[in-house]
Amino acid sequence: MKSKFLMAAAAASALMLTGCANNAELEAQVSALSNKVESMTSDQARQDREINAAKQAASNAQRAADDAAAEAMRANQRIDNIAESYRK
Repeated sequence: MKSKFLMAAAAASALMLTGCANNAELEAQVSALSNKVESMTSDQARQDREINAAKQAASNAQRAADDAAAEAMRANQRIDNIAESYRK
């Protein structure tokens, strides 16, 4: 009975040591994944900044186009008024 217990204890110890031996590889994989997550997070933050800058540029361009269209309408009205004053 004692020898069976010693054999079981030896087998359990061997299994526990084998499990502990693989922790370094697991830690390396976790570290690599953490680095990838940090890299993706920084890439996403950069892309968010670029998207916001593009939205701001598009908004500025739209505002400038609206201003130009309004100015063109005013200019056309002035031209129409000048043309009408010559007819009278």
